[in-house]
Amino acid sequence: MAALAAAVFAALDVVDVLLCLVYGVLDGFLEESPLGCYCQRSRGKAPAGEEDDGVSDTLYVRRSACRDALLRLLGPVGGGTRRKEDASPTKARSPRWSDCGCGKCGKWRSNGGDRLHFVLQEPTAPNKGAEETRSESDRGDDAIFIHGFTSSSSFWAQTVFPEPAAANHRRLVAVDLLGFGDSPKPVNCAYTLRDHVEAIERSLIDPLHLGSFHLVSHSMGCTIAIALAAKHPARVKSVTLVAPPYFLPCEERASQVALRRLAEKKLWPPLLFGSAVMSWYEHIGRTICFVVCKNHRFWEWLIKIVTRTSGVDIVVRDLTRHTHHSAWHTMHNVICGGARAQDRNLEALAAAGVPVRVVHGDGDQVVPVECSSRHLKSKLPHAELRVVGGRDHRTVVFGREEELAQELRAFWSGCEKVGCAG
Repeated sequence: MAALAAAVFAALDVVDVLLCLVYGVLDGFLEESPLGCYCQRSRGKAPAGEEDDGVSDTLYVRRSACRDALLRLLGPVGGGTRRKEDASPTKARSPRWSDCGCGKCGKWRSNGGDRLHFVLQEPTAPNKGAEETRSESDRGDDAIFIHGFTSSSSFWAQTVFPEPAAANHRRLVAVDLLGFGDSPKPVNCAYTLRDHVEAIERSLIDPLHLGSFHLVSHSMGCTIAIALAAKHPARVKSVTLVAPPYFLPCEERASQVALRRLAEKKLWPPLLFGSAVMSWYEHIGRTICFVVCKNHRFWEWLIKIVTRTSGVDIVVRDLTRHTHHSAWHTMHNVICGGARAQDRNLEALAAAGVPVRVVHGDGDQVVPVECSSRHLKSKLPHAELRVVGGRDHRTVVFGREEELAQELRAFWSGCEKVGCAG
């Protein structure tokens, strides 16, 4: 199996380099200011200072003997040189020719282009109609819900929000992260951890006047939630981390450990193989996004015909609501690059005494509990760890919505009582 895997990934190296040539030509003809790729930089170190800007070294070290040999043979390929990207989402040059330009995907450009989309559920008074809300003084602290990779606010808004236990005396806000769902997807953005945190600040915390709030996050969103809480420890009442990725520090860089653990080059299981392809091969990933995301309306129509239903499952729909640029950079700069800041941010939470609750399924194969939440628990001894039996990375939420909503409500109430007592 090891020999077969080596042969398959060597073949993918060849395909990716050839696609680099193709996209280099097409981008040159079809784009006024084509963006370069990371192929040439993969042979050396990232320029000094780029990591300080939140750009992960994993973008440059996706090397193999086959790829290096091809690059030496072909010389400068495609868009091998890369400009440093302006991280401001207000100067977007979108969409690229390989991105979807439909009205729904491009709606953010007509809405100003700098604010994230979010779903807001207002608090309702108990035993009364939904139109009657509690007074400001009776409200509990609001809660921000952050989704994971290639997902959207629907992950929370269509699962936990409808549950009666969630209909609490507080506002619930589920956000579409930068580059996903209905939020802006600027091309000239590096999608670093800082970009995501600042987008939440200017789109939710400031406009909604969130003086204090709880954070609930899933998977990759946990990295963003931890960074946000570390930046605002006095305002964050609690943090709930569902299936968080965390890796113990070692001699190898944390970002590279994250890449190799979450996208290990294996043929089985299929989920891991897909993760490896999308994480290690920039141009193959762009081709897949071109076929799937750019043509999402066709695939959604086809799924409705085949399944004879009027809608598409939110997980399937969310898989198409991003661009390759946003997903590729978020994968490397948040999931991998964010691992560099995890320990520092966790230390800030521990020092501030922010209550943390970790929820993880014991059947999670994407982020196994043994090498994630249990390690995180060792870093945050005061954190509460809840391991849910028979649940994986997705079903730790799906299928137990009511139970999770009740757990969140109890955790929040306990944290607020402690805060009042203090």
